[in-house]
Amino acid sequence: MTILTQASRQLFARSADERYASLADVLRATTDMKNRCVSTTIPRSELRPFVHDSYLSFQRFERMPIRLNNWSFTQLCQLASASKDTVNRLTADTAVQVFTDLLSSRDERDDTFQTLVFDDRVVRSMNGPGYRRLWNGDLVRFLMEYAIDFVPPQKGFNGATGLYAGEQDMFCFLINPSGWVEIGKEAFAPGFFVWNSEVGRRSIGISTFWFQSICCNHIVWDATEITEYTRRHTGAADTAFTEIRRLIEALVEKRDGRKDAFASVIAKAMKTRYGHDAEDVTKQLVDAGFVRTLATRAAAIAEEKGRFSIWSIVDALTQLSREHAFAAAGARRTRRRRGSSRSRSPDLLFLRPIRH
Repeated sequence: MTILTQASRQLFARSADERYASLADVLRATTDMKNRCVSTTIPRSELRPFVHDSYLSFQRFERMPIRLNNWSFTQLCQLASASKDTVNRLTADTAVQVFTDLLSSRDERDDTFQTLVFDDRVVRSMNGPGYRRLWNGDLVRFLMEYAIDFVPPQKGFNGATGLYAGEQDMFCFLINPSGWVEIGKEAFAPGFFVWNSEVGRRSIGISTFWFQSICCNHIVWDATEITEYTRRHTGAADTAFTEIRRLIEALVEKRDGRKDAFASVIAKAMKTRYGHDAEDVTKQLVDAGFVRTLATRAAAIAEEKGRFSIWSIVDALTQLSREHAFAAAGARRTRRRRGSSRSRSPDLLFLRPIRH
């Protein structure tokens, strides 16, 4: 099994203004961001670098000057084949000359830039002609429609829920807390990570998995059946939504199938008798390695309910285990003394809670 740290890295990297309590909050924030942005395709010849208030800025025709943020400046340097570190050491006037020369010498086949301008003042991104933008808000709306049983995990140590959206990208960590099932006699629940960037910072993708526990650092422990899909923002990038939907539906289908199988195991345990009477049940539990006092009390509890099924014995032992934290350890010591490596006791079916 695998330890997943993607959500933990997000927990430590995100500032407070990038954290959200629910998908509805993420949707409002990302929709507002989208509505305040203008996406345009600008011919290279119309993008003029110049100095404004001592900063490198750009102007298209006679419109107000717009400035680049750190990410769009990084992209512009890549598009112009300029070293960002070198340009950062230049004066604003020299940087203007560098970009004027480099942009004018670009291949005419790449004659356009795709820009995303926020509030008519700041360029959020500057992409090449082959880029295909997928809006964060559209992805969040998609999740709210097709992942209705999934919610964020318990809050991390700093109050973060696992839902993040910022200037450059978004990341959501969702689990199904009512989806615990048995896999190989251990309890697992389904979950997934999903991410996107509408400015070209990262691909769009999803990673689905089954896990046993999550700690306060949002580390996912003992993950299994991990499936990951990523898609670059090129060509028919919007088909990524179809694949993400397919993986979520497959996760839900497997959850439902396993829950049905688990329910049939419980039903069988409720119908199958473990012993004829309290004395017979006590003897079998002692032979299985449980201490006699515990076995006697479990048989008495089952007798009070009028049932000696496997399920009633498991229920009684589970109830007693809350009172005796070291009951299981006692049983193991007894088995070792008797030289037995196998136990004929009924399987104890515990659903493991999220680790705090």
